[in-house]
Amino acid sequence: MNLKKLSFILGLFIIFSSVVNAQNAQYVGAAKCKMCHNKAEKGEQYNKWLASPHAKAMSVLKGADLKNPKCLKCHSTAAGADQSLVASITVEEGVSCESCHGAGSLYKVATVMKDMKASMAKGLIMPDEKVCKKCHNAESPNFKGFNFKEYAAKIAHKDPTKK
Repeated sequence: MNLKKLSFILGLFIIFSSVVNAQNAQYVGAAKCKMCHNKAEKGEQYNKWLASPHAKAMSVLKGADLKNPKCLKCHSTAAGADQSLVASITVEEGVSCESCHGAGSLYKVATVMKDMKASMAKGLIMPDEKVCKKCHNAESPNFKGFNFKEYAAKIAHKDPTKK
């Protein structure tokens, strides 16, 4: 077998292996985040979320809105996500960590989370105004404007990788 054929076969094998091993991040839910993000010395991000309007987003929906996809896409991370990517997250938990930070199944591992670059390579999102405006926009029937700087300060939480 000549070198060109061997290189071609090796290249196909690498491509095939990459496709087979490629993973889509799945939504795992706030309970998985809580395991590491609820320590006082690291900022208690879970408790900060639990006390926020995001965690209570489903409770403001009433009647038919509880089943309306137009409402659910912003009031529930699980309902707004591609259902093939929903692992252990529930609709009832409202707007969870993964609405802002991305589906966490690939970056939730402690060894990955200790390295910001590795976390981001595995799907962690550091939310900006564009992320927030996916829901906080004029499409909402209760929209009264959105000041990113003001609202981001209300939900700000300590970066657990920093001391």
